[in-house]
Amino acid sequence: MTSAKPAILVVRLSAIGDIVMASPLIHALRERYPQAYIAWLVQPESAALLRDHPELDEVIVWPRAQWRDLWRQRHLLTLFRTVRAFRAELRRRGFSLAIDLQGLMKSGLLAWLSGAATRIGLGSREGSQRLMTEVLPRGGEAALIGSEYRFLAQRLGLPTHDFRMRIGIGAAAETEAAQLRQALPAGGRYAVICPFTTRPQKHWFVAHWRALIAQISADLGMPVVMLGGPGDVDAAREIARGGDLVDLVGRTDLQTAAALIRDSSLLVGVDTGLTHIGIAFDRPTICLFGSTRPYLRSDSPNTRVIYHALDCSPCRRNPTCNGAFTCLREISPDEVMGEAQRLLQGGHA
Repeated sequence: MTSAKPAILVVRLSAIGDIVMASPLIHALRERYPQAYIAWLVQPESAALLRDHPELDEVIVWPRAQWRDLWRQRHLLTLFRTVRAFRAELRRRGFSLAIDLQGLMKSGLLAWLSGAATRIGLGSREGSQRLMTEVLPRGGEAALIGSEYRFLAQRLGLPTHDFRMRIGIGAAAETEAAQLRQALPAGGRYAVICPFTTRPQKHWFVAHWRALIAQISADLGMPVVMLGGPGDVDAAREIARGGDLVDLVGRTDLQTAAALIRDSSLLVGVDTGLTHIGIAFDRPTICLFGSTRPYLRSDSPNTRVIYHALDCSPCRRNPTCNGAFTCLREISPDEVMGEAQRLLQGGHA
């Protein structure tokens, strides 16, 4: 780009963990183009992760649900007008570069609608590659968290010497988190657990969580805070039943949850966005992986990954164990507790 003040659009619509891992690109773009107008296009449920990022000029929310409902109701003329108005809003910003990090047809279409003359897709598929002016492969070191985005930055000539995940937290979330922390037992150190994600083959077991909660309380003397979204409330009740923990599942917004994670003394979670936020804030974090293996290290001494690879690992979306999920079942509460104790004592894996 030759313009002194280019306008750059980053497209990564979801999910929480992917946006967290891609967030270092904001700083890399800002360093390379300090005068640029940088915007990020995202779905509503993940917008809070970016809204208070100090190096972003704008967060543009794609009204996905509205478009979907208009399509399902066959209000096609209204949908056409809505899409056209959204396109006009995007083009009003004068984007010269759009980077599609998701590589799907929906994200590629939105990058194309932006009107940017240069549209770069990361591993574009589903036909979205035809909407790009250039497609770059997904590369990097698979074992390192967010390596595909670092690899992309390098291919784009962006600096990567400070390629850290960053999340902004606004004043309202800071206030809410402070009030919740004051209400915790002991009023000081606390552990966070993040048991919930999108697919059952990524979940640890209820009995395991209950045993771990009891061990954290007894051996570390810390209250345990459980975080999750509104859709996780029923599952949270199963874990909380008979246990001694603070159940905040469905009671915090995303930024408030992030603030609670930032100030925690320990986080244990499965492969879910909130767990990755723990790594973003460099908190002592233990990640429990089974059907997926997005990374094995974070380049931080504060992270431990527990992953029992089997012959069928990683199965991702196609488990072959008939619901046994042995790879996760074999991760015992004692193993997690041992890692937690070594982590908090400054030991090495």
